[in-house]
Amino acid sequence: MPPAATPVPDPVRDGARGGPRPARNPLLLAPAGAGLLTAAVFVLATALARSHPLGPYTRNVVDLGQQYLPYHAYWRAFLLGDTHGDAFLNWNSGFGAGFLGDIGTYLSSPFSLLVVLFPADRPELALYVITALKITAAGAAMAALLIRLRPAARPGPWPLAALLGAAYALSGWTFNHGASVPMWLDGLIAFPLLCLVAEWARAGRRPVLGPLVVAVAWIANFYTAYMATLGAALFLAVRLCTADPADGAARPWPGALLRAVRAVVLGVGLAAPLVLVVFSGTKYADPTPETVFAPAGWTELLGRFLPATAEVNTPALFIGTPALVLALSLPFNRAVAPRVRLAWTALVVLVTLSLQWGPTHLLWHAGASPNGNPYRQTFVLCGLLLIAAWLSAAPAPPRPAALLGAAALFGALALAARGSADLDTWSYPAAGAAALLALAAALLALRARSAPRARKSALAVTAAVLLLAAQAGEAAVSGARVEARQRADVAWAPRIGPWQRAVAAEVARADAWPAYRTDPGPLPGGNEPLLLGGEGADAYSSLTTENTSRTLDSLGFGHYAKGRHPETLDNPVTDAIFSIGTRIRSEATEPVRQDAAPRGTATAATTPVPPLVTVRPAGNATVDPEESAFRNQELLLGSAVYALPAVRRAGTTLTARCPAGTDVWFWAPEYKGTAALAGAAPADFDGRPPAVRAAMRALGTVPAGGEVRIELVTDGTPTLPRQPVGCLDRGRLATAVARLTATGATRVAATGHGLTAELPPGSTGVAVVAVPRATGWRCAAGDAEPVSARSHRGLLAVPLDGRATRVSCTFRPPGVRLGAAVGTAALLALLATGLLARRRARRPADGSHEGRQEFTDRPHEARSGGQDADYAARRTGA
Repeated sequence: MPPAATPVPDPVRDGARGGPRPARNPLLLAPAGAGLLTAAVFVLATALARSHPLGPYTRNVVDLGQQYLPYHAYWRAFLLGDTHGDAFLNWNSGFGAGFLGDIGTYLSSPFSLLVVLFPADRPELALYVITALKITAAGAAMAALLIRLRPAARPGPWPLAALLGAAYALSGWTFNHGASVPMWLDGLIAFPLLCLVAEWARAGRRPVLGPLVVAVAWIANFYTAYMATLGAALFLAVRLCTADPADGAARPWPGALLRAVRAVVLGVGLAAPLVLVVFSGTKYADPTPETVFAPAGWTELLGRFLPATAEVNTPALFIGTPALVLALSLPFNRAVAPRVRLAWTALVVLVTLSLQWGPTHLLWHAGASPNGNPYRQTFVLCGLLLIAAWLSAAPAPPRPAALLGAAALFGALALAARGSADLDTWSYPAAGAAALLALAAALLALRARSAPRARKSALAVTAAVLLLAAQAGEAAVSGARVEARQRADVAWAPRIGPWQRAVAAEVARADAWPAYRTDPGPLPGGNEPLLLGGEGADAYSSLTTENTSRTLDSLGFGHYAKGRHPETLDNPVTDAIFSIGTRIRSEATEPVRQDAAPRGTATAATTPVPPLVTVRPAGNATVDPEESAFRNQELLLGSAVYALPAVRRAGTTLTARCPAGTDVWFWAPEYKGTAALAGAAPADFDGRPPAVRAAMRALGTVPAGGEVRIELVTDGTPTLPRQPVGCLDRGRLATAVARLTATGATRVAATGHGLTAELPPGSTGVAVVAVPRATGWRCAAGDAEPVSARSHRGLLAVPLDGRATRVSCTFRPPGVRLGAAVGTAALLALLATGLLARRRARRPADGSHEGRQEFTDRPHEARSGGQDADYAARRTGA
């Protein structure tokens, strides 16, 4: 046996002491470095902004506090089995609302599962950590993509890939939108991953993993995944157009396109069980007013490339001054092939223009212009800019001429943006400081080229540190300023604190579902039943059904978000209609502030109410939101309990006469101002149609003389309905409640997505379930086959023939059966694809390597150390 060969010492490969040194793998170092840098800068920005959990100020701006925080709190309880409902139905919100569509819209990201690792009273901390991890993952994913876009036959510098990956994750879009709408962050992660899928399709590799990546992206958040898929398609098109014929990873473009389409079709098919449920839910959701797209001014658009800018109606394009200058250098960089420069420059310009054109705006948003934030797709453009920066700088640092051209473009951009209303006082100083640091880094890098070997490394390291400081420092300042501006400019909710915990404790003590409902009452924020427990009307979801919204509007409930956020109504008649037996009333004991968790008290009040299922005479008169809410309540209750007086109006004074001792209620859904009964405290109304509808409010008790005098205080002419005043007779209401209780269900049992009620023998007419009717409900009387539920003035109804003593209703989300069928077919097709690919890989019997390239990570890799052969030769001095 011949002796083993003695390895030749190599000072580059081996350490200073001559021992072997592990080879550095840039494919791992780049994403790891990007992830660490992203996390550090995001946490630093939070600390600089003094935002919770690294400061006293709330992060719960706009929908973060009103939607995503409550949904994640409920998700934790759901995953741990502490909710009344299941994956199909949420019994807590909106008097019973479909939940699978909400899972697909808000909670289906794998990161959301992490809520179970945090205490129940720390949902804000859980959501912050989830947000930070998503942003970190986006940076790592972009770095993983960049390091694989090799500038030649070797990987580019992994520190640069890490820096640009972090720049992508810490873009203006992330701070201005993604951090406060964490479900969109899954699209930020999806874009570079789907571009990797496009690369695999181009090279004919990973036929099974590609569809799985697409599936996870679409399951996590199909809305932004759709935008990311469009962006990846553009990426693939340019990669095919600029492919080097000598690149062994390239395959004929028709095959690459077919493989890409296959990956997308199979991946979306695997996600269909959720995607089709969400799609079906949007058909029945409360429609928002149609929005006409108005492009942003070019001054504002250019200004959004600068740091510390914040605005929902302009595209957030900040990626950091150093990264932007590198991207702008691509058209001038003669070291890059002309076809690459032309194609990527054209793509960036065209995508920028597509943000401003109506038809392409609709294409980016799946055919429906969104209400608010019309530039949700901007993260794709940020990603394309950073790919351009990588292509320009990865082969070698751009030459001075290219950098001068880029600096001139950046200067012109900054000058043109000087009149933008979106600019912050920190915008130009932060950009200027970053530009100076980047310039110093460029000068040191140029000196390093011609410096003696002893100084070369020191100069290069110093240049890298300056570039890192420029990019990371500017991003941290920008993120901190955006958070501070959002707190000052948009709606916010306070942090979770003693007040919410006091309410939650009262709810837990009083809850008696399904004997009756417990409503936690209103608190600053929204979606209280998800956050605090109970079974109230309050619900804020993009999938709130039109019937739920219209039914509650007709009864005097208020709403926000153009109807998709019904709010609770503290009214004894609607409490009887919806079987709200316990109501939590609470108030703050100190002013609610941004920089402190609120404190407050909570008390539970229990009153007799009918059961969830009652029996009514046959008939189906409809309710109209624009008609008298008092009359609509009486129709649904089945008894006249209000005195509805003629109201006389003189300026801002209303007068009427009602029976002494009755309760005065004022209903004016479009009114903004205060209303006060003579001698009583004023009640606030905040009607701002169509976004906000004011709820009915109690003003006091009718005095002995029977005269009702209401003073209105408003800035303009008050807009009032035909019947704004109703006087409630508590005695009549008690009689109506007793009658409904005597004839209603004797026992009600609820399951995860259904309920069963036992009725008195001989019940006729219609059994009314105190749940808004929605498509997907199926009901039956006795042993009959379940059929699509009927409606009784907006609520579930089951006809009775006098023989059935039991009714049952179950909910199945629309689209779930079709989605399951499509998902099953896609899974079978994916399995077949995997088996076929495996057979092809094993087919050659003559020892050739045909078909194996499809499964290798790098077609030009040498077997030794996982590095490119040419790259390994350069490192070892060969």
